[in-house]
Amino acid sequence: MRSKMRLHFFLYKALYMEKYNFARKFCQNSVYIIVITNKYEGAKNLWNKDGGGKEENMSEGLLKIFIKDYKNVKDIKVRENYGIFAGIVGIICNLILFACKFFAGIITGSVSISADAFNNLSDAGSSIVTLAGFKMAGKPADTDHPFGHGRIEYIAGMIVSAVIIVMAIELFKDSVIKIFQPEAMEFSVVSVVILAGSIALKFWMAYFNTSLGKRIDSAAMRATAADSLSDCIATGVVLVSLLITTFTGVNIDGLAGAVVAVFVFMAGIEAAKETVYPLLGQPPEESFVRQLKELVMEDEHIIGIHDLIVHNYGPGRVFVTLHAEVPYTMNLLAAHDIIDIAEHRVAGQLHCGISIHMDPVVNDDKEVEELKEMVLEVIAEIDDRLSIHDFRSTKGPYLTNLIFDLVVPHQYKYTDKEVQDMVHNAIRKKNPKCFAVVTVERSYIK
Repeated sequence: MRSKMRLHFFLYKALYMEKYNFARKFCQNSVYIIVITNKYEGAKNLWNKDGGGKEENMSEGLLKIFIKDYKNVKDIKVRENYGIFAGIVGIICNLILFACKFFAGIITGSVSISADAFNNLSDAGSSIVTLAGFKMAGKPADTDHPFGHGRIEYIAGMIVSAVIIVMAIELFKDSVIKIFQPEAMEFSVVSVVILAGSIALKFWMAYFNTSLGKRIDSAAMRATAADSLSDCIATGVVLVSLLITTFTGVNIDGLAGAVVAVFVFMAGIEAAKETVYPLLGQPPEESFVRQLKELVMEDEHIIGIHDLIVHNYGPGRVFVTLHAEVPYTMNLLAAHDIIDIAEHRVAGQLHCGISIHMDPVVNDDKEVEELKEMVLEVIAEIDDRLSIHDFRSTKGPYLTNLIFDLVVPHQYKYTDKEVQDMVHNAIRKKNPKCFAVVTVERSYIK
């Protein structure tokens, strides 16, 4: 039996402001991670390869240790702790990789290995940015920022993306020089082991950040995961080039570096999209909209909704506005209570702010319903992607005004004036005694 080894780590953890004593025991058949805190007596077995206890994902086990109430991802403070934890893990892992690869680059004389090392150093810097971004994003709302500081998380993601792109450009320039001015490389088993180990670690980091990014819906973490995955490919190319150069004598170090640079650049662009789109404004997830509509219309008195807008002020900071249709015959105070209850129902289950405007709708006038059906038929004949709401009519001595809002797709092939004329003429053709008063608008959801 191999002798047991014990390794102690004393870390000051900002999340709990407590000291943890970690002991990792390696023995022949089992691997344990044992945690001792001032809150618990004894130790808790988080991972047992023997199956003696409940087997858990290692990332899950780490979350249990470092993040209090880690399942409550809707809580702003919990999100902040996730970001800080991910940032600390990224800094530690990337600094280790930088030191190992820099050493491997020195002993082999490989520019691609050295470039890969500095890529990891930039990743450590990106992790610091991510950590700071989550910390700042967790600040509560104030007078100057009444919707909070959540969008700082997107800005942090943009900075990470920019660093990735700049590093890719610099790496490509250095690699092109090495293509035309190659330098001799020396093979080292240590270097091969370091590169293979770094690929494995980066794969875990990609999985780790993807998992956390999905848990808390974080573009910054998804950007970090994409960067880690591109690093796996980049390091893989470096490793292959080292082996080819060693066993064939053909120096492709510069070419490999250029290929790595392209992968890193593409990862930077994709990461940038993840963070720029929310800042520019994008439609909400269809599942969120569907759930929102179901919650609002749980009350039978609400007969429809429209003008739904979801304002995103950063992850976990969503504010919704919409119009809810209720029968015009309802008592005003009763209708107001129904709208208030709907607002509380949505806010409680979707963890968002919401403001609902009450729209009274005539739903018991046969003539109005017939006119509305006629308009719907006309609209469907023009384009089945069009829809209407807020329909009402005013009857005069000679003409009946049909007043409604018309929702058209974004980047529609016709101008608003052309659409208004088309609808107006089609309705006049259908019924010469009707005059359409159309307000053209666009939807803010998919």
